[in-house]
Amino acid sequence: MSEIRLSSEEARRIAVRAQLLDSPQPTDLLEVVRRLAAVQVDLTAAVAPSADLVCWSRLGGAYALGDLDDLFQERTVVELRGFLRPAEDIALFRAQMAQWPGPEPLHDWQMDVAEWVSANDDCRLDILEQLESEAPLSARQLPDSCVVPWRSTGWTNNKNTQRMLDFMEARGEVAVVSREARERQWDLASRVFPETAAVSVDEALAERTSRRLAALGLARAKAVEAPGEPHDVGAAGEEAVVEGLRGAWRVDPEQLDRLGEPFVGRTVLLSPLDRLVFDRKRMTELFEFDYQLEMYKPVAKRRWGYWALPILHEDRLVGKVDATADLPGGALRVAAVHEDVPFSSGLHAAVDAQIGDLAEWLGLDVVR
Repeated sequence: MSEIRLSSEEARRIAVRAQLLDSPQPTDLLEVVRRLAAVQVDLTAAVAPSADLVCWSRLGGAYALGDLDDLFQERTVVELRGFLRPAEDIALFRAQMAQWPGPEPLHDWQMDVAEWVSANDDCRLDILEQLESEAPLSARQLPDSCVVPWRSTGWTNNKNTQRMLDFMEARGEVAVVSREARERQWDLASRVFPETAAVSVDEALAERTSRRLAALGLARAKAVEAPGEPHDVGAAGEEAVVEGLRGAWRVDPEQLDRLGEPFVGRTVLLSPLDRLVFDRKRMTELFEFDYQLEMYKPVAKRRWGYWALPILHEDRLVGKVDATADLPGGALRVAAVHEDVPFSSGLHAAVDAQIGDLAEWLGLDVVR
């Protein structure tokens, strides 16, 4: 079999198409979630919550704020480890949940976690008992009867109940059922997730990896480990090389079949957590785009803004929009449009149109 060689343009277009950011736009929200496989939950709402922005970037005016939450409340979409997923995909996680904290041999950190949960098993049982009778409940409403505190150098230090819930979620015992004032509300997983038979671990991992590659279009076989949803795709798809880039990539066969089709791009504003840009290493390699989320930087050190929205134009990332939704003031305040490349008059108009569409979607007026 001859080596698959992709031009840099072909690689970018595969990535854009796979993420449903080309034309024509999709029209069905559930199908978008199924195609993307995982939509990250993040409650930062400088413009709008990231998951809503991701859906708006695909569906445009066909998506209304609250539509995704409606699917969540209907249990058509569920949350697992910080990502919204089609409910039926829970079948692909059940075997791993049963195998928690992982297959033998365990890593040291897995043994430490298992020992901590075992030492605090009475707390786990207390949580299950209270959820059984009183759910939904937040972490602070649940009992902390841990006899061994959770120790960490990070923000989770001594957050016993929250850490226990995180591990119980990974075990398939509890699930997020809603949010109130940004707090996750928990219930028994058996009352949230659909009743589905478990798929074997090997088969489930292969299927999840295949779906991840279909969502990304192309990716590296190995990548830096990411929580919740990996960036790597193992041996899924076909091996290919990309013009100007070192090493091999894995490409979705469906996208290879579409290379002969005309590509029709769009101008789109993206969430900083959009899967097209979230893997910053892949983003830099494929799009040569310089971007960092600057919300944790001091104001004086920010180049593009607190929650700058990357601008996709056809198959290139061309700039960022520094905007903030001022809901009390009824305004989408645009502090700057950063041009990574000189904008033509047509691109200026397309970006302005997207800003206007974003403001209209949010029910705000554009203020510059």
